[in-house]
Amino acid sequence: MSKNQLEDSLIRNRAPNDISNYVLRFAAILSSFLSIYMLFGVGNFLNTYVLLDTEYLYAMIALLLPLPFIVYHPTPRRGNKIPWYDIIFAASTFIIASYFCYSGSLILEEGWEYLAPTYAKIMAFILWGLVLEASRRAGGNAIFIICLIISIYPAISTFLPGFLSAPAQPWDTTATFHIFGTESIMGIPMTAFATLVVGFLIFGVALQHTGGGSFFLNLAFALLGTRRGGPAKVSIFSSGLMGSMSGSVITNVLTTGVLSIPAMKKTGFKSSYAAGVEACASTGGVLMPPVMGATAFVMATFLEVPYSEIIIAAAFPSILYYFGLFMQIDAYAARNHLKGLPAQELPSIKKVLKEGWYFVFVFVMLILMLLYMQREAQAPYYATATLLIINQIVKIHRWNSKKFLNFIESVGRLFAELAGILVAIGLIIGSLTFTGKIGTITYALVDFAGDSIIILLIMGALTSFILGIGMTVTAAYLFLAVTLAPALTGSGLDKVAVHLFMLYWGMISFITPPVAIGAFAAASVAGANGIRTGVEAMKLGSVIYFIPFFFVLNPALIGRGSVLEIFTVFFSAIAGIILISSSLQGYLVGIGNLKNSRYLEWPIRIMLGFSGILMALPGGDVTGLSLIHISEPTRPLYISYAVFCLKKKCGGGGGGGGGGG
Repeated sequence: MSKNQLEDSLIRNRAPNDISNYVLRFAAILSSFLSIYMLFGVGNFLNTYVLLDTEYLYAMIALLLPLPFIVYHPTPRRGNKIPWYDIIFAASTFIIASYFCYSGSLILEEGWEYLAPTYAKIMAFILWGLVLEASRRAGGNAIFIICLIISIYPAISTFLPGFLSAPAQPWDTTATFHIFGTESIMGIPMTAFATLVVGFLIFGVALQHTGGGSFFLNLAFALLGTRRGGPAKVSIFSSGLMGSMSGSVITNVLTTGVLSIPAMKKTGFKSSYAAGVEACASTGGVLMPPVMGATAFVMATFLEVPYSEIIIAAAFPSILYYFGLFMQIDAYAARNHLKGLPAQELPSIKKVLKEGWYFVFVFVMLILMLLYMQREAQAPYYATATLLIINQIVKIHRWNSKKFLNFIESVGRLFAELAGILVAIGLIIGSLTFTGKIGTITYALVDFAGDSIIILLIMGALTSFILGIGMTVTAAYLFLAVTLAPALTGSGLDKVAVHLFMLYWGMISFITPPVAIGAFAAASVAGANGIRTGVEAMKLGSVIYFIPFFFVLNPALIGRGSVLEIFTVFFSAIAGIILISSSLQGYLVGIGNLKNSRYLEWPIRIMLGFSGILMALPGGDVTGLSLIHISEPTRPLYISYAVFCLKKKCGGGGGGGGGGG
């Protein structure tokens, strides 16, 4: 994505006006209360009406799907006037979905999914079109085209070649399946959104509006600002924490990046390198528990496992990713003699914690409720309530009525974007389910790969990357979850590892040219060239290209195995990442600047990189320990000996490995 394309996507947002603000507030408040009513069982407690699951989903669609027509222009433009046709679109969406909510029991009793009355079929066609247009407003033309083509697939499948061919379904049956069935617009994406995502979105927005972003940034500056390359290490720490809460790469870049990038440039980092650091740190934040964005919740719903299981599995590779980024920055700063910021320019840890201790408290509270108490749906609401209560007691970030309304409007805008995309993504799942082609596609993929797991994984990685260019990560993940994932899990790979593999490769497009939207966003803040920033981000985030293959080949790397195996594989990966980072930046901790080796620099760097990959590569049934003839428990001994020999060859000096790592 070019810089102009990024600007176009930003000016799709209609400037706020009184009408849009009132609509956003109404939708955000009512949908939030509706979510609380359902998830906390208020109906049972008060002995009032308890909504059916389908009625609840229709109600959420009625409240949130009109918002893209209010918030977004049909084409990139400026201004705040809402045209008459957008008002009609929004009103039609609200009325039709509300009627289906009111008729929820009748829809189930009479089986409208296959035998709907004529007027209901007409309304289904209209809502189908509105869902697609809402996806175009919220997610762009690429996701609109993909959802459109796949959603009409059941009606045109007889005209397609090869394994894609299937008996065509009538258009009206296709429409009613999408709208009244429980596997299309009310399928996994919308179910995950309504039952899990809503609460975490509210918590993330509350965290930003109460000053959580500035707290994490100040905490990072206080802890790491004086170290060599300090501002870049600050970016890792603050973006990792804030990105984990916001779940958005671009939001992360545009909040923490506006402070960390200038600080990096001030201490000597090149503009493109500083922007690349922020892009990588913000991308990793979306992969860092406990929140991780909407896709992780969809994954938990799809796999029918507790969200806590996803959190634990995702923690290991995200730590490795950030460790690799940290080591590269430390090596770059050491090689280029980049110091940290003066201590007098930085806040003290004591002052930062005194002013923002409750952010740490709420963060820990959320994790305990997720992992220990297993209250996944309710946890973010408790955390948000605690945060807002303390925020009103502590004077520094206390809200007035205007700040509260801004918070509600921000929640509404976030709901508008995700609801518009997730409802449409359900059409993809619905079409593939309705035609029964999931098994056929899986068989075709396995047959094409010749039963080779490695080829299937490479196909999955490339497909995830390509889909991640034109679709949201959630859409790309779900498409592969129903087509490619069964082939991989059927080959004996761990299901959670396979699904995390697809999530990681779907995120890679954020830092990989020519798209690299995260890099372009960071480049716009740094005043750097977008493509050059993307190249720097690829280099800095290089570990992310290897980690998914490592943990899918041996799930011990995501905490699924014996304690000894997890420990061995994890720390072997740590050692390997140190070598890979040293190879890429030309500086080895304990040895110093490899440039001092003169003609041997590049041969040494190449060997370090290759050794690092072998070191990090986990053993297992697929890779086999015989591949490198070194059992995992003894690899550290071999690598220690190799480093000792290298140090002797290089003279043992060259700057040493101390100072601020």
